[in-house]
Amino acid sequence: MNLVESFADFKAGKNIDRPTMVRVLEDVFRTLIRKKYGSDENFDVIVNTTTGDVELWRVREIVPDGEVTDDRSQISISEALSIDEDYEIGEECYEQLFLEDFGRRAIMAARQTLISRIMELEKDEVYRKYNERVGDMVAGEVSQVMKKEILLLDDATGNELIMPRSEMIKGDFFRKGDMVRGVIRKVEMKNNTPVVIVSRTDNEFLSKLLEQEVPEIEDGLIAIKKIVRLPGERAKVAVESYDDRIDPVGACVGMKGSRIHGIVRELRNENIDIVNYTNNTSLFIQRALTPAKTSNIDLDMEARRAAVYLDPDQVSLAIGKGGTNIKLASQLTEFEIDVFRNTQEIEIDDVELDEFSDEIDEWVIDAFKSIGCDTARSVLALSVEELARRTDLEEETIREVVRILEEEFEE
Repeated sequence: MNLVESFADFKAGKNIDRPTMVRVLEDVFRTLIRKKYGSDENFDVIVNTTTGDVELWRVREIVPDGEVTDDRSQISISEALSIDEDYEIGEECYEQLFLEDFGRRAIMAARQTLISRIMELEKDEVYRKYNERVGDMVAGEVSQVMKKEILLLDDATGNELIMPRSEMIKGDFFRKGDMVRGVIRKVEMKNNTPVVIVSRTDNEFLSKLLEQEVPEIEDGLIAIKKIVRLPGERAKVAVESYDDRIDPVGACVGMKGSRIHGIVRELRNENIDIVNYTNNTSLFIQRALTPAKTSNIDLDMEARRAAVYLDPDQVSLAIGKGGTNIKLASQLTEFEIDVFRNTQEIEIDDVELDEFSDEIDEWVIDAFKSIGCDTARSVLALSVEELARRTDLEEETIREVVRILEEEFEE
């Protein structure tokens, strides 16, 4: 029976529950019956979920010869006796039907309907299962590398996964056959097909890597409070211990960095700062600015701004390369952080930038102050290229400012 074989073939290896498969098969056969007999009211469809066998029975009431008024629900006694000689008037006659009775064309159409229905069910099941796993780690083998994305085959299920370039870390380079890890970011239905998007830039990827490397996180002894990342560059992770005997930062880093090193390699040498979470806002901001050491912090809780004062040699550490450190610290603490040099450290022959407001535009002075350069010497201590990179000001503007400042000290 082609149709039943189709059922058995499709049932094997599919993660579709038996009641659903039985319902689909029954619907297909009832459609077949309706097309031939006009109705399926007096028919039984029995599906064996173990073997995939299907039995079709036509059920009609036995009436005396010549008294059949409805062919669909009644059968004459003489016709019933030809099916089974023990039948009597008034009983129900059960007549078994066979696929061959429906004709080749009808069987082929039903087979095609069955295949498409099962494929739809399978797509729905794939969508449901992956949608339930959004945020989970997944590993897949690269099957195809394209310009805007790579295709992976899920190592566990064999389903196709997509990792767009936008979800890859800067420096990621994969070839066909490589094993790649990421997290399931989202599942979409496109043209009635589930599309599973995998990400390596999502914060949850770092969270899952930490969970794998740090047993205390998996056991619930350490909680990850928040993660902020610039994928492939820097990340800050706030952790908290629920056991006073456990140092959460030390546990995450491991002996001589043993636990964090593997994660750093996976993330293309992403610099990861593990920070001990606290409800003390000033202390949390101080920790978030690591590796810089702060001297003093003034908070404006209403505006959620923090003025952080540091020694001159700590300013560049607080800001970080390209401003990454201060940017991530702001995101981690949810405070706008302004960096200032300690006024006590201003040299006697140094001059506040505000003193040059008649020669330098205020917005230019603000740009320098935003990177911790609020005196003339603090600006002159950095190269034009470094100042341009940090402030995003034009080099020509910076050179003019440097000229004005240098003239001040020449005098």
